[in-house]
Amino acid sequence: MNMTELRSMSNDDLQKKLVDLKDEISNLSFQHKIRPLENTSSIKKLRKDVARINTLFNEN
Repeated sequence: MNMTELRSMSNDDLQKKLVDLKDEISNLSFQHKIRPLENTSSIKKLRKDVARINTLFNEN
């Protein structure tokens, strides 16, 4: 996600997105521990999205 897309979202939507992303990160991490993922960069992308959302919360 881009920062412009995130800035257009409301705070409630951002909170929901943050929870969803954290759940997805934990699921992918668990799957990766069981057997290697084909695309391990997806975890890195999700972590960056979480950081972007947290940055928006700190700006306000």
